[in-house]
Amino acid sequence: MRWWDIEPVLALEYELFPEDAWSPGMFWSELAHARGPAATRRYVVAETPDGRIVGYAGLAAAGGLGDVQTIAAARDQWGTGLGSRLLTDLLQHATAFECEEVLLEVRVDNPRAQKLYERFGFERIGFRRGYYQPGNVDALVMRLSLLDEHRPHREGREGTESNG
Repeated sequence: MRWWDIEPVLALEYELFPEDAWSPGMFWSELAHARGPAATRRYVVAETPDGRIVGYAGLAAAGGLGDVQTIAAARDQWGTGLGSRLLTDLLQHATAFECEEVLLEVRVDNPRAQKLYERFGFERIGFRRGYYQPGNVDALVMRLSLLDEHRPHREGREGTESNG
């Protein structure tokens, strides 16, 4: 993702997450840490052949810990494997950032995304009450250990996709 992608990403963000969409400043701030030798972020977009942005994802990394900041796929892309491809990219970069584990929060009312994360081996570890505002929706906290060589390798399976 680059600065010129922010406007179309925001359009998709507002469509998918109208109550708790990120602001332009949040994306600008994240992208400020995504370039150069001291980069601690990875942000990507997915485009159709005609250049329409249909998905995006972001990861923050620090001190051996990765955090999936955002991941989204346009509704017309659900079920195509796009969410899996975006998450695979983030996890590959978490490894490059030398993360030992990756955390994420997902809305408790988003079983589609939860299933995607579970297929990748993420485990449920807790809740954050009222995390998503202003709707006061709880977040399920999930964790994936990147050190466990025996964890299931399931990202090749296609099916339900994430929308956030």
